[in-house]
Amino acid sequence: MINFEQFKQLEIKTGKVLSVEDHPNADKLYVMKVDMGGEERQLVAGIRPWYPDGQSLVGRNIIVVTNLEPAKIRGVESNGMLLAASKPDRSDVVLLTLDRDLPPGCAIS
Repeated sequence: MINFEQFKQLEIKTGKVLSVEDHPNADKLYVMKVDMGGEERQLVAGIRPWYPDGQSLVGRNIIVVTNLEPAKIRGVESNGMLLAASKPDRSDVVLLTLDRDLPPGCAIS
């Protein structure tokens, strides 16, 4: 468990998907470019099995944790983590999105 002070340390923001490419070294991963409002981030996301047409994600507003340390995932750097919900057995995974448009980079609170 984490306490509320620890939770407040997370930076969670809106982002707009600019591009989606298949990861060169993994069948279940995408490499995504995301507009975070004033900066572009590269994310590696394991959502390909649930979103087989990656191009359908372009233009979508998503939720991103932005203050994680960069991570190399199968040789590609990821600078954030998109948020998604899943069934307990992971038979379905759904991106967390906005119900109305907001500019990229807006804080989630």
